[in-house]
Amino acid sequence: MGGTTRGLLPLHLRGRHGINPGVFLHTVFAVLIVALDHNVQDLGLPASIIPSLSIVVGLMLVFRNQTSYNRFWDGRNHLTVIITSIRNLTRSFLANSHHHPLADRLETDRIIRILIAILYATKNHLRAGWGAEYIPGPDMTTAVTPMMDECADLLPKGLYGCDDRGLGLVLQLTVFVEQYIKKGTDRGWFHAPQASQMQVQLNGLVDAYGRMETIRLTPIPIAHLIHQKQVLALFGGVLPFALVDKMDYWAIPVVSLVMFTLYGIDGIGSQLEDPFG
Repeated sequence: MGGTTRGLLPLHLRGRHGINPGVFLHTVFAVLIVALDHNVQDLGLPASIIPSLSIVVGLMLVFRNQTSYNRFWDGRNHLTVIITSIRNLTRSFLANSHHHPLADRLETDRIIRILIAILYATKNHLRAGWGAEYIPGPDMTTAVTPMMDECADLLPKGLYGCDDRGLGLVLQLTVFVEQYIKKGTDRGWFHAPQASQMQVQLNGLVDAYGRMETIRLTPIPIAHLIHQKQVLALFGGVLPFALVDKMDYWAIPVVSLVMFTLYGIDGIGSQLEDPFG
């Protein structure tokens, strides 16, 4: 029910749970500073320190979000390359197999299922969702693990996967596709230029897959992430001192709104950083 209700809310009324703790702590700290300023002693600092700190915070947030969005955009483009290559290969295989004997058409259907399975395997590999260890064949009785249930019927029978050991299942599946292209060329199903174009599509698919792996395995340096969090916390800690003299109790909601905005921008960068979920 909670997810359904949240989905019905307009975008500007929805919240992000990840930024709420930070905003809450800064708000509590602002309340404490305002209370001490009124009841104990003057804690105000010159407001001129805010522009200097805000420049640093702004530069770090811009760098983080720009880098994260580049990763997100590149990841989506590489995924599009994989999808387009699979569509082109599927179209070519089907267009050249309609006059084949039944056994050859069944072989074409098997390869098309493998092409579709490549999409699932790409998703699982990039999300570290291993699970294609065994696909039951004539001599295998091991059950398919739940992670691969969604595409178990698309994979070749008797396949032994090594996805969790560094050899991506996608690369294994492309071997079956290349074997089919060579078989079709030897049997005269495809002429040489056509087979060459199919090979280009397959190579482009593998290249895009490798680039997506690079994005997945090369996160933003942890030192940058730590320092950004520290700078945000420092800015939120100094802000009440700089606002309390001129804004009095209004410093509390202003600090809350400012930190809500900054932590929200930081949260956007965190979400964009991993385009594969």
